[in-house]
This record gives sequence, C-alpha cells and structure tokens, in this order.
Amino acid sequence: MDRLYRIEYQGARQYAVERDGTLHRVSGDIFDGWKAGDAIAGGLNATGLRVLAPVKPSKVVCAGLNYKEHADETGRALPAEPLIFIKPSTAVIGPDDPIRLPPGVGRVDHEAELGVVIGRRAHRVPRAKAWEYILGLTCVNDVTARDLQKKESHNTRAKGFDTFAPIGPCIARGLAGGALSVEGWVNTERRQASSTRSLIFSIEHLVEFVTFVMTLEPGDIIATGTPAGIGPIHAGDTVTIKVEGVGELKNPVQNE
Repeated sequence: MDRLYRIEYQGARQYAVERDGTLHRVSGDIFDGWKAGDAIAGGLNATGLRVLAPVKPSKVVCAGLNYKEHADETGRALPAEPLIFIKPSTAVIGPDDPIRLPPGVGRVDHEAELGVVIGRRAHRVPRAKAWEYILGLTCVNDVTARDLQKKESHNTRAKGFDTFAPIGPCIARGLAGGALSVEGWVNTERRQASSTRSLIFSIEHLVEFVTFVMTLEPGDIIATGTPAGIGPIHAGDTVTIKVEGVGELKNPVQNE
C-alpha cells in the first residue's frame, strides 16, 4: 500500500510517497501518471519538512446522516437516499493547522469521517465502476457550528467557515473494498469509534449518487459521514481523526 503526502520541503511544495517505510519524492502528476524517485532522508521527520493538506479540492461533498447511530443521536429519521451538502475549498486545512472557532457562533463540534479522493473527472459513474475513479482515501474532520445548524434549514453556514474542513495526512492507496475503522479523539478521550461497515450508503453508492448530480474533478473529496459520538471542541483542545490504513489527522483548536 502507498501513502501519498503533499509536503513543503526545501523551499518547494511537492508530493512524496511512503512505501515500505521509506519516503520518496514523486515525479509526474499524481492524477495522470507518477513514479517514486529519490528517498528523502529522515522521512516525514526530515528537518524543515511540513505535511500539507493532501489535495486542493474544488469542493468537498459531504454525506449527512450516513451512520444509523449518528442519526439516532440527532433524533432524525434515516434518509431514504444520501443527504449531501458542500463545504467550500476555503474551509480546507491540513495536518497541524489550527481549527479557528469564529466568535459568537456557539457550540462547535468535531465529526470524524473517511474521505474519498477522486482521481479522475467523474460524471454519472455507475457504482460498479466507482473505484476506477478513486485515487485513494483520507481522513476528514467535518467541523460543524452545531447551534447554527440547529437554527437553520441548511448546512452551508454551519459547515462552511474557514478551517472547518481539515483533511489528511495523506492519500492512502490500496484500501479498496475493506471495512475500515473510523475514530474521533479530543485530547486523550476517544469520542467516536465505528467502522465503514456501518455506512448506510456505501462508498460506491455515494460516488454514483454524487456524480449523477455534479461532476467531480480530480482532487475533489467525498466525505462519507460521521458515526455517533459527536461533541463540542474548545480552544486549547487537540482533535485527532483516525482512519484505519490512512493514519492520524491532528489539529489544534484556537479561538479566532
């Protein structure tokens, strides 16, 4: 299995691939043919190396209420078809970047999710071919201004603030088809723990449903929904999203 990282190193932003415990520079386009090159001494711990958000999506398409237990905890009925909304590209941040809490919005929650990274332009893709259009998987934190969400009939404002879409730390390739654990941690407390086995609508179903509505471009992300255990975050916290096979996405929380 390969893990693709977008990094800043030696004055340049570039991709690197972690393979068999060694980090290599990537040559070529990760969406259109690439290969591993020279090894980077020290790997991800190399002096001056910074891990960035793995892609710069034109949009993050999120699936709401896609775990039964989460629907139960919010008191809402199970959807008959996927409920989708979009986070803007300006909400995206990478590992270790701070989640900034806007003043006066009330409670803000973490939501641990598996993210699907699109690898090629996708329009009306049947679910049987979904994985042909997926580059790999990543971690997503669907940060939500909960009080605003409860007050309004849509998700745009509650989910769309700057820094409300942490993604990363990498794009993991080679995880197609298996059930993966998804966890959300705040400091040392595990608040969310489930598996993609519990998704109401599968990854393949979501790719088919979303691409029937809108074309997905390379680097776009589908966030597949959050399990039960959502809860508030506060300045001074550190939120960690863990997806089996992908790794850990950590972000500190600050007041804006």
